[in-house]
Amino acid sequence: MNEMVVAELDPGLKQAGRRLIQGRQRLPLVLLGNALLRVAGSAGGILIGLYLADLANRGLAVDALVVGALASVSFIIELIAALPMGVASDALAPRALLVLSAVLGAIATQLFGMSGLLSIFFIARALEGLAGAAGGPALLAHITDVTDGAEALRGKAMSFYELSLLVGLALGGVVGSVLWGILGTGAFAAVAAVYVLAGGVCAYSAVGSRKHGASQALGGLIRAAKDPALLRLAPAWLCINAIVGLWLGPTLTFLFTLDNRHGQFLTGLFAKEPERVGIVLLGYAVVFAIGVTLWSFVLHRFARKTVLTVALVAMLLVCLGLYLLNQSGAWPAWVRVVILVITAILIMVESGFTPAALSLLADVVGAQNGRGAAMGIYNVLLSLGSLAGSILGGILAQQFFINGIVYGTLVMALIALLTVRALPATQAKQIPTPRGNA
Repeated sequence: MNEMVVAELDPGLKQAGRRLIQGRQRLPLVLLGNALLRVAGSAGGILIGLYLADLANRGLAVDALVVGALASVSFIIELIAALPMGVASDALAPRALLVLSAVLGAIATQLFGMSGLLSIFFIARALEGLAGAAGGPALLAHITDVTDGAEALRGKAMSFYELSLLVGLALGGVVGSVLWGILGTGAFAAVAAVYVLAGGVCAYSAVGSRKHGASQALGGLIRAAKDPALLRLAPAWLCINAIVGLWLGPTLTFLFTLDNRHGQFLTGLFAKEPERVGIVLLGYAVVFAIGVTLWSFVLHRFARKTVLTVALVAMLLVCLGLYLLNQSGAWPAWVRVVILVITAILIMVESGFTPAALSLLADVVGAQNGRGAAMGIYNVLLSLGSLAGSILGGILAQQFFINGIVYGTLVMALIALLTVRALPATQAKQIPTPRGNA
C-alpha cells in the first residue's frame, strides 16, 4: 500500500506529514530565532559589563572578583541544566523549550536593568544560564526531527545552525554597545524585547517536531548515554571545544595586548591599539562563516567520517600556519600575507567539523526519544571542553605565550583526529534520502 493511500486512511498520519512539511518550510525562521537569541545573549553580556563598570565608577562595591563570579554563575548553571533540559525537550515538544529559553532570557535581562542589588544580579545570571540550557538542546532536537530522511537539508540546517551562532555572537557585542550609548540602562529593556521577538519567531516556526512523554524521555537518556557513536565522539568533542576555549577565552585578548613581544610577532601585536582585537575576532568569524556556508552545500555528498577527518587535518595545518606567522616578525610583509591567506583557506576547511559532527549525531540518534538528551550531552561536553580549554590556555600562555595556545591546539587536534579515525565507517556514512522527501 503506497504512502498516499495510507495517509488517506489515517488522518493522524496525514496531519503529521503536513506538520513535517511545515516544519521544513519554516526551518529558516527557526534558525533566525536562534540567531536573535544569540544576539540578545551576547548583547546582554556586554551590557552587564558596562553596567557593572558604571556602578563601580559611581561608588558601588563592584570589583573584578564580583564580575568574574557573575560570569561563572551563568556558565555553571548552563552546564548543570543542559542535560535535564535536553531530556525535557524529549518529554515536551522542543518548541516549548525554545519559547521558555526566550522568556527566561527576557526576564533575566530585565532584572539586571531594574536593580542595583548584587543578589538580584546573581539570580539574573542563573536565569540566563537556564535560558541557554533550554534553547540549545531543544533547537538541535527540532532540527533532528524535521530533517529526518532529508540528508541534504540536514547538512544545510546544521551548517546554518553554526552560522546563526556566529552571526548572533558577532552582532551581539555591537548591538549591546550601541544600545548602551543611546539608552543607558534602558538598553536592558530593549534586549529583553529582542528575546521576546525571538520567542515569538520560535513559537510560530518550530513546528513539526514531536514530544515523547516523560517515561520515554528518561529511557532515551539512558539509551543515548550508552550509544557507541556518542561515546566514541565524546573525546573529539571535548578536544574541539577545548580549542574553542583556548582561542575565544580572555587569554588571547590578554596576549594580543600584552606590553611585551617576547620575541613573537602576534604576542603584544595590539598593545598600542587594543581596540583592533575586536576587528581580528570579527575577521576570523567572517572567514569561519564563509567556510560553514560553503560546507552547507556539499556536506551531504561526503561520509561524515571523511568530513571530520579532513577538517581535523586542516586544523593541524592551521596550527602550522599560525606558528609560522608568530615567528615572522623579521620576515618580509608579503610572506606574512601569503601565510595568512593560506591559513584563512584552511580555517574555512576546518569549519566543517561541527556541522558534520552534529549531522552524524542526528543521524545516529534519529527523530525519536533520546534525541534531546543526546543534544544535551553534546552541550555538556561543549561547556566542559570550553572550561578546560580556558584553564589550559592560561597555563600554556604563562610559559609560551601565543605559541602555547598553538601547542595546545595541536595536541587537542591530534587527539580528536585519532578518536575520529577510530569511528567505524558505517557510523559515519550518510543516510540515503528516501524517495519523495524534500
